[in-house]
Amino acid sequence: MSKTDKDNSQSSKADNKKKQQAFKSLMPIFSFIKPYKLMVGLALLALLLTSGVNLSLGQGVKFVIDNGFIAGSKQQLTSAIMVLIVLIVLLAIGTFSRFYLMSWLGERVSADIRSAVFNKIVTLHPSYFEENRSGELMSRLTTDTALLQSIIGSSFSMALRSVLMLIGGLVMLLVTNSKLTLFVMVCVPLILVPMMIYGKKVRSLAQSSQDAIADIGTYAGEIIQNIKVVQSYTHEKREQQAFADEVEKAFMVAKRRIKQRSFLIATVIFLTFGAISVMLWVGGMDVLEGTMSGGELGAFVFYAIMVAMSVATVAEVYGELQRAAGSATRLLELLDVKSDIQTPANKQSLPTQRENKDQTSVLTFENVDFYYPSRPDRPALKNINLSIPSGKVVALVGPSGAGKTTLFELLQRFYDPQKGQISCQGIDIKSLDLIELRHLMGMVPQHPVLFSSDVWHNIRYGNPDASDEAVIDAAKRAHAHEFIEQLPEGYQSFLGEQGVRLSGGQKQRIALARAILKDPDILLLDEATSALDAQSEYHVQAALNELMTNRTTIIIAHRLATVVHADIIVVMDEGMIVDVGDHKSLLVSSPLYQRLCELQFDQVEQ
Repeated sequence: MSKTDKDNSQSSKADNKKKQQAFKSLMPIFSFIKPYKLMVGLALLALLLTSGVNLSLGQGVKFVIDNGFIAGSKQQLTSAIMVLIVLIVLLAIGTFSRFYLMSWLGERVSADIRSAVFNKIVTLHPSYFEENRSGELMSRLTTDTALLQSIIGSSFSMALRSVLMLIGGLVMLLVTNSKLTLFVMVCVPLILVPMMIYGKKVRSLAQSSQDAIADIGTYAGEIIQNIKVVQSYTHEKREQQAFADEVEKAFMVAKRRIKQRSFLIATVIFLTFGAISVMLWVGGMDVLEGTMSGGELGAFVFYAIMVAMSVATVAEVYGELQRAAGSATRLLELLDVKSDIQTPANKQSLPTQRENKDQTSVLTFENVDFYYPSRPDRPALKNINLSIPSGKVVALVGPSGAGKTTLFELLQRFYDPQKGQISCQGIDIKSLDLIELRHLMGMVPQHPVLFSSDVWHNIRYGNPDASDEAVIDAAKRAHAHEFIEQLPEGYQSFLGEQGVRLSGGQKQRIALARAILKDPDILLLDEATSALDAQSEYHVQAALNELMTNRTTIIIAHRLATVVHADIIVVMDEGMIVDVGDHKSLLVSSPLYQRLCELQFDQVEQ
């Protein structure tokens, strides 16, 4: 055997294995169907009814021709037509039931899969989203689940019906005329060959098409999200052209897929109806010679067309199933992802206030090293040792990239350190329930995140069970109530995507009201007043001072004027803690802190 032949053989085996694996990937999807066994049973019953009626129609055609037209009896013709009408009514009822039940099942299972995928996504660790595009995940939630809905609700039903009709039709052909049936049996394999050849190409191109659509969604989403930047740099034309190129790429892939599928369907139809034409010629000769009745030929043609249509449907559904196999694979891969950050099986509980009365430090970092998964060669934190006393205000200062925000992310266990330990009230936070740990903390980020909803929803996100009065009180304490009342619909005003209808300062105050409503034990403030004007900052700072009373507060500060009165100031640089103290002591002991003060103040206060 030549090297080329060996390569072709290996390629063929690989394709067959891949195809088998693709269809196996559909099997776990049936676990989502199990809860609806009654609906499946009723749908199968309707399917059997319609298949049986369809097969009976051929005998009805034979009866009409032989006992009506050829016999020349009006009474027999009327009786035959009445029987045919009854069968058609039964077929209509069965078809309605089958279509409704299978469509319901497809929609229900699709909704369940979509919920399962979303439930998985919201529990995954943040580093997963650094390595996987949001557009691709959205494609799995929408495009892939919609395709599976089509398969379960329509294509799968068509495939089952076609297989039953194919088998039943071949049996009825054999009963009607064995000679012509042998002719049909020879033709069927000739029809199946192009199904296998073109079907393989359709599967490969379908996968590429899905990926191309995901790319389009990702690109469009990013541009829309950053539309102000695009327009500010007058890149509208450039982005239009770039998006058109992405769309064209997807279209070219889809065109190749459609071409292959069209070839598949056209070839099957040509071979099928070509075989029927030859069969009609052979059968017509038998009728003229008197070896076969006209009714038998009519019934045989009916069953032959039924078999042909069934084969054509199977060919079409075969391509759909291959596309669905790719979608199922991607969905199941996502459902199988294990989050790196999980609540341990043997979780511990935080001590009560009485048990914790002698505990002076609420949070402790011990020899912590951390590398972001996307930057494994560059440490974000190095040998961090820090004790945060209960009820104190601790400020983190330093240049950008010093690791301040990373400390916040480790505290909330968005990531785990590669070395060292972080403790909360003396317990390793890896041993705590994630919900309990994060419930302790209230975060106000530098760039607040608002949802595409009204004011009620955005503030109440801090405490979904809060009353309207509590929400309004939190807004007042954050000095947000006044501008909220001036919105077109007050607290019911829709804020737009990411709060686009609000100014930066207004968004910051909504986020602050959310944290106030949560009433956490530990406040995490990432320069929470940075987006406020001088007057608002004064009032919000007053609200923060009230909120920070008897509460542990950690502040990331870029403007040192906001933290000069902090109990403890932690100076960070290049992922390390370079000094710890208060404002006055650091002016003496820390050159970095002194330089930061010199940059922000007219003179350094001694």
